[in-house]
Amino acid sequence: MARVAVNRFIEICKYLQEPILVARFQRFCGVKGTFPEKRTQPDSGQQDSGVPGLRKRVQPSSDEGVGNGDAAASQVNGKPEEDSVGPDGPVEADTVRAKPLRRNSLTGDVGQEFLIHNKFLFYLFTFGTELGNEMFFIVFFPFLFWNVDALVSRRLIVVWAWNLFVGQSTKDMIRWSRPASPPVVKVEVFYNSEYSMPSTHAMTGTAIPFCIFMLTYGRWQYPFLFGFCLALSWSVLVCVSRVYMGMHSVLEVISGFLYSLLVLAFFQPTLDKIDTYYMMDRYAPLVIIVSHVSLGLVAFSLDSWSTSRGDTAQALGTGAGAALASHVNYQLGLLQDPPLSSLPLTLPPITSGLLLRSVLRFVIGIAVLLATRMVMKAVTIPFLCRLFGLPSDDVRRARQQMKVELPYRYMVYSVVGFSCVCFVPVLFWILHLD
Repeated sequence: MARVAVNRFIEICKYLQEPILVARFQRFCGVKGTFPEKRTQPDSGQQDSGVPGLRKRVQPSSDEGVGNGDAAASQVNGKPEEDSVGPDGPVEADTVRAKPLRRNSLTGDVGQEFLIHNKFLFYLFTFGTELGNEMFFIVFFPFLFWNVDALVSRRLIVVWAWNLFVGQSTKDMIRWSRPASPPVVKVEVFYNSEYSMPSTHAMTGTAIPFCIFMLTYGRWQYPFLFGFCLALSWSVLVCVSRVYMGMHSVLEVISGFLYSLLVLAFFQPTLDKIDTYYMMDRYAPLVIIVSHVSLGLVAFSLDSWSTSRGDTAQALGTGAGAALASHVNYQLGLLQDPPLSSLPLTLPPITSGLLLRSVLRFVIGIAVLLATRMVMKAVTIPFLCRLFGLPSDDVRRARQQMKVELPYRYMVYSVVGFSCVCFVPVLFWILHLD
């Protein structure tokens, strides 16, 4: 009986992993590829007979792109083509012919054209996938820290960093390739060269909203059902968007959703202790640096270069910088968490003065972070290239070296995280914007 149940579970998992499910969902949502009639092999890889369950990642050649089909059609990126003719006949007047908005982070491929028959769903799921991107959190966490609740933001950064570390490390250990194209249309190609099991977008897009809900319910006054539905909607939108984009199978998204809940269940009871330790313990700075650097070094080695380890180092560096800044803030008496006697918190009256100060804090703070990132990048990459005897004229090729990419990401974003939590609030105090 147990064996039958296990076999049935395996069959269900294989079915949910099928790329045809992704292609069917894309067609249902109005996405159609312009595939050529002949194709040698899917770009997402083949089964490696030498290692059970492991699939090789095949890098797309420069003349084939990422597998979204024939590039013979005109490139208009979001403009209707009334007189266009697709591989299956004339293209409807309200159909949009477009390309992925961002090129592949590894190969530089810009992707190939696809047809959009439902522009609303395209924009909705584009927004949804951005809610799981690292750049969104790099903007979202500072806004939350400067304008809403510093304590919640600090603890969210801890969850985000560990969530990405666990997810990316699992990806590089399991080494499943992206859904095959064709039949899948690659609406996004930015992460196409990374492995895909589990979906780290689904993980962060689930862990962060539910962590916000858990941290704020009872701390802030709002209805339970409102907070839960908002968190669930955020999570579902991110998860479904990854299938729409052609980046993950249904199984990978479900796995990411469940995996993130497991990680959150592990960290949620300890977040208060972690935050308190980071701020108060005299040895906390040493522990923060050693632990975050060590985690980046022990991440699984890859059979070929990808951005996944760099993304892990970026998250760990941001987490380390924010934790060190929290320690400094507490030791210098700069911490401004509201006292427990003031809980639960309520939203203040929305006035023009409050909005103006919030906008000024956000604009000035983000400008400082971007300037910090730019300066650190300009200094760090040439330094590391000189240190390891590598040419610094080709930044992309230099960053494909692990000994350059990992310390670069860690150093740059640790400084950015420190600036966000410590330096920028001091600047606000000087400018009387605190």
